[in-house]
Amino acid sequence: MADTTVQMTGDLNNNESRTPVSTRMSFSSPRRGATVSFHNINYSVKMKSGFMCKRKVTQKNILIELNGVMKPGLNAILGPTGSGKSSFLDVLAARKDPAGLSGEVLIDGAPQPPNFKCLSGYVVQDDVVMGTLTVRENLRFSAALRLPKSICQQEKDEKIEKLIQELGLSKVADSRVTNQIHLHLTDYMCNQHKLNILKNQMANSGRTIILSIHQPRYSIYRLFDSLTLLLGGRLVYHGPAQDALDYFSEIGYICEPHNNPADFFLDVINGESTAVALNKLYDIEELDQEQLRSSLKGIEDRLVEEYKTSASNKQTKSELERIIQGKDYSKRPKSRTITYSTSFCHQFNWVLKRTFRDLMLNPQTSLVQIGVMIFLALVVGAIFFGVKDNMSGIQNRMGALFFITSNQCFSSMSSAELFITERKLFVHEYISGYYRVSVYFLSKVLSDILTLRTIPAIIFSCVVYWMIGLKASAEAFFIFLFSIILVSYTATSMTLAISADQTVVGIANIVINMIFVFMMIFSGLLVNLPSVADWLNWLKYLSIPRYGLVAVEINEFIGLTLCDMRNTSGLEMQVCTTGEEFLSEQGITYSTWGLWQNHLALGIMTLIFLIIAYLKLRFIKKFT
Repeated sequence: MADTTVQMTGDLNNNESRTPVSTRMSFSSPRRGATVSFHNINYSVKMKSGFMCKRKVTQKNILIELNGVMKPGLNAILGPTGSGKSSFLDVLAARKDPAGLSGEVLIDGAPQPPNFKCLSGYVVQDDVVMGTLTVRENLRFSAALRLPKSICQQEKDEKIEKLIQELGLSKVADSRVTNQIHLHLTDYMCNQHKLNILKNQMANSGRTIILSIHQPRYSIYRLFDSLTLLLGGRLVYHGPAQDALDYFSEIGYICEPHNNPADFFLDVINGESTAVALNKLYDIEELDQEQLRSSLKGIEDRLVEEYKTSASNKQTKSELERIIQGKDYSKRPKSRTITYSTSFCHQFNWVLKRTFRDLMLNPQTSLVQIGVMIFLALVVGAIFFGVKDNMSGIQNRMGALFFITSNQCFSSMSSAELFITERKLFVHEYISGYYRVSVYFLSKVLSDILTLRTIPAIIFSCVVYWMIGLKASAEAFFIFLFSIILVSYTATSMTLAISADQTVVGIANIVINMIFVFMMIFSGLLVNLPSVADWLNWLKYLSIPRYGLVAVEINEFIGLTLCDMRNTSGLEMQVCTTGEEFLSEQGITYSTWGLWQNHLALGIMTLIFLIIAYLKLRFIKKFT
């Protein structure tokens, strides 16, 4: 972290082994950590129920009147499931949607800067690093984009090595995150080890660390400097962790010998503690569900009221008043800003290199695509091998060209997962100030187009074109190749435009598949387009395979003469037709403009779809 910073970690479950490693690069000399104070924090969400006109909108309070101070050290947020731990942590980290949020979070008495999430480290429970890269490579990527270019590469490498040593990752620094390191993290980097690192290496050196945790064992609990207990979004205790047992004892809840304090607190909150039962005139097991809910509500209200009148709360309020004395934050606009330490070109260079490296380390994606293309090319080439210059050749040529253009559309469906599979990684890195949306978008699109669209299309065309025996000229071949590649680009762009804001690949694929099927109907082979009713005929202008098919038809049939021997009145006669005549029958304009207008239409559609995809990526929800 830089100067005065807050390092935060995500929700840790004692049953899982997640490594809370912040990729925020900061290795300046130890300084005084930041004091985080939160003043009257309230957060609510709107809940919708019912259908159509009967839909009701209710407001659910997630956090209610939270006040407190968290100082340098290890600050833990504890509470049962649904108590608001994760929401509270997101509020403190400035990663919660401002809608429905009120109150103020101050850093050393000053408002959080608009780019606070770019200045603080935040680790979520799920892994959000590039799995195909090693630990060191992921840290190098973070350092390259989050540290200013004024720091030389040697100094950055030294900082990375120091961080690796601090986190105890030396043995797995050069292992990929998804293979060898996964076993290491499961067996070695247990929660105890993670918390020891946070406590000894970071908190004790002056950093302010705030974490949410569900049910820690005592060896972890004893590391906490401060404890915040939440119940139903309200405070039931906030203060030194070591004083929590004394506080609960004062209000009538005594922890049994050898009981884990964290378990005891949750038992009290859930109404399951022996101390709770002893304070009742009846056995809680004998209560029905309604009485049980009422009883638990009574316990909740009592715990909240006890804390409000406690000496600990009075001391906290006194400290909060001292922090905000003489200051007014009510008129400060709520804003969220992303700032960057590096330029567009620098970000583009690093993100593009990482994207290509990820593809190289996942060769099955590109190799399978190329393998399938070669197989299809051989099958299609064998079926239509050596097409003849007769009337049957028209049908064979049309069938082959239709299959080729349609295949380019359906093969592009693999790009539907381009932005979906990395959604969490993108959102985390973007809001943390790694790179701009445009950088990520261009890098992903370029890598996909070059490796998974251009190369397979070239290989497919080279095999199938000459096996079928289409027009044997270099000019015709390259026009055919250009048309096929452009169809692939347009179909890929449409796929990205549809899937950019989706979260489930399967749903995106269903929608895309349906659209391509309708486009095939209006491509010009399955139905004679001039015969289609006017009120439906306009749909042909939205058909990607139609533009591709028309382009390759014009390219193939112009200058072609197709002849057959026919028996007329007992005489064998040669009947010939030209490619131009066939194109006219199909309602196709075969002039030079008639050819290139299809490429122009595909180019315009590609541009429009890419703009839609970018805007969807730009405006997807990036706050929790």
